[in-house]
Amino acid sequence: MFSLLATFTVTSATATDIACLKSIKDSMIDPNGYLNRTWNFNNNTEGFICRFMGVDCWHPDENRVLNIRLSDLGLKGQFPPGLEKCTSLTGLDLSYNELQGPIPSHISIRTPYITNLDLSYNNFSGEIPSSIANLSFLNYLNLNNNKLTGHIPLEIGLLDRIMVFTVTSNRLSGPVPIFIRNNIPADSFANNTGLCGKPLKSCSSHQMNSPTAGLLEEGIKEISMLEKRVTRMSYADLKDATDNFSENNVIGQGKMGMLFKASLPNGYVLAVKKLHDSRFLEEQFISELKILGSLIHINVLPLLGFCVESNQRFLVYKYMPNGNLYDWLHPMEEGQEKAMEWGVRVKVAVGLARGLAWLHQNCHTVKIIHLDISSKCILLDQNFQPKLSNFGEAMLVSSTCASSVNSEFWEMAFVKEDVHGFGVVLLEMITGVDPSNMTASSNNVLNEWIGHLSSSSDFLGAVDKSLIGKGFDAEIIQLLKVACTCVDPIPDRRPIMVQVYEDIKATRERCDLVDESSMLTQPEICPATPEKSVEIEMAEFH
Repeated sequence: MFSLLATFTVTSATATDIACLKSIKDSMIDPNGYLNRTWNFNNNTEGFICRFMGVDCWHPDENRVLNIRLSDLGLKGQFPPGLEKCTSLTGLDLSYNELQGPIPSHISIRTPYITNLDLSYNNFSGEIPSSIANLSFLNYLNLNNNKLTGHIPLEIGLLDRIMVFTVTSNRLSGPVPIFIRNNIPADSFANNTGLCGKPLKSCSSHQMNSPTAGLLEEGIKEISMLEKRVTRMSYADLKDATDNFSENNVIGQGKMGMLFKASLPNGYVLAVKKLHDSRFLEEQFISELKILGSLIHINVLPLLGFCVESNQRFLVYKYMPNGNLYDWLHPMEEGQEKAMEWGVRVKVAVGLARGLAWLHQNCHTVKIIHLDISSKCILLDQNFQPKLSNFGEAMLVSSTCASSVNSEFWEMAFVKEDVHGFGVVLLEMITGVDPSNMTASSNNVLNEWIGHLSSSSDFLGAVDKSLIGKGFDAEIIQLLKVACTCVDPIPDRRPIMVQVYEDIKATRERCDLVDESSMLTQPEICPATPEKSVEIEMAEFH
């Protein structure tokens, strides 16, 4: 499994770990003088900090901090700064003190490798930060007896190493997380009168007042099934790889968010989508994880990972060096000629048709309907193999859903919507016309234009001039006719994608291009998610 987590390094550990402990000492009010007496930095010998009270090192003669245990020392202040300088810290115990203020929102950046965190019996207030869910090594978390308020972030349930989680005697409310690896007992949530959900009493509708609480509760188990394929990634790593999400690394922008190029130290390149305000895009975030995280197909964009940091959501994909189809068909620079030859356009059309046909027909567990097809969501790899992306609006229909005439009708109606979207993209590749120019002024503009084409013998008059006269005119006309059938205003008259794929494949073979039709039927790479976890009632489609 691909992972962004770096291995521990001892480079410059001495200087940074000493600075870490100095920051802690300077930030604390120490009325009993424990730190003042025992934390003496007037020493240059290797390993001297390992003799400090409450400090464990990886090796007694090496200034590299393993654990910091400052329990019951009467310390006052806030959560200590500078912990990120203890680069190999795995344990932090600040229990039974008089610390106050919030738990840092970016605690996962400050303590990325922490396995044991005990902040119990203090006066910490505010909400539990959702970034705790990014502490992927965490197996013990104790927040008992503080003044914490709000909801427990449901994402914490995704921590697959957590063994102990306890938040007793706070002021928390709302649903408790569903833990995917271990059952957390009810007494771990005691003395929080507003908490609900298994193993506590069921939540009433008013208790699910977070805009994403119910959705996340449903999505937690579904996402957890994907973690063997989709890696939970560190916000700090993504931030570093994108140079703090610099504008210089922006490679695209869509309805869901901004896309950044991310360069890792090992030379590997990723694409990171930073979602817009996640309160309104949580459903799309879950949908994209469920679909792309469970599919492997040559014409579906590989999803490598995800990240949840505070109220931010990130999706991490394999980088596609040739960008999206739209930019190839409509160059930004004025006067720049279109560089996509006919053979490449046919290859893209075949791949796109093959991918949609596979999603609609060949996945035995579930059918997937994209519902947002456009040239901007078709990405191109180094060989111009198209990859479908942007599954945030997609529908998942289990094989058991289409059991009545009514449900079959609705399913086919949405399938034909995908066929129409494909037809618009195919027209765009053949004519070079931006589809927004065809549909912006009136909903009937596209239909009128297609009607004119169908009744005219001058099909070539509509074709991108850069394609004409290069020996492919007959094939171009054939594909133009296929496109016209796909955008027929009457959905029943549109073909299904398998038929479209066969028609375009035949044209490709006549162009003497390599055929990859074997990629259409790949039952072994259908979604791995069990049927029940992706079944959606047809009532939701109305």
